[in-house]
Amino acid sequence: MSLVELQGEQLRKKVRHLNYKLNQLIGIAKQNEKIYRVYTDLNVALLRCRDLAHIQLTLEEVLQERLQLASVNIRLFKGPHALPELQRRFFIEKRFKKDPFFFGRLSQHEKQLLFADSVAESAALILLGDNRDVGILAIGSHDASHFTPDMDTLLLKQLQQVLNIIVPKMLGY
Repeated sequence: MSLVELQGEQLRKKVRHLNYKLNQLIGIAKQNEKIYRVYTDLNVALLRCRDLAHIQLTLEEVLQERLQLASVNIRLFKGPHALPELQRRFFIEKRFKKDPFFFGRLSQHEKQLLFADSVAESAALILLGDNRDVGILAIGSHDASHFTPDMDTLLLKQLQQVLNIIVPKMLGY
């Protein structure tokens, strides 16, 4: 094989590899667009909710059906079904020390408190309330590696902001 043939083969290999990488990036971009559209629709639907039960149902419909997540639950800090004060402090100190978001695995006790008997192999926890005083939005996945500490929070931050506006008004905070 001549030098020119060898260089040509190396270039063809490099082009195949670059095409493969490009197709991977296009796939990721399409997936990101789908997720973005789901969150946009979710935020609009939440603004139309009339009460907390309607918010819970909307979150379940969108996150479980359209994004195939295992479970979603809002645990409030006040009211008849509130997370007890001791558990509230436990979560704030353990999971929300520096950030209003937590991504990763939970202990069996934490899963029971936030998800009851629903599946949550990994979880996204979002602290609600401008003063960290409303509750926790807990989202669980079937996949133990779905939610990881290095995740981007852009779309969840928008969801948190919408919930921070509508939930306190509904609860009379």
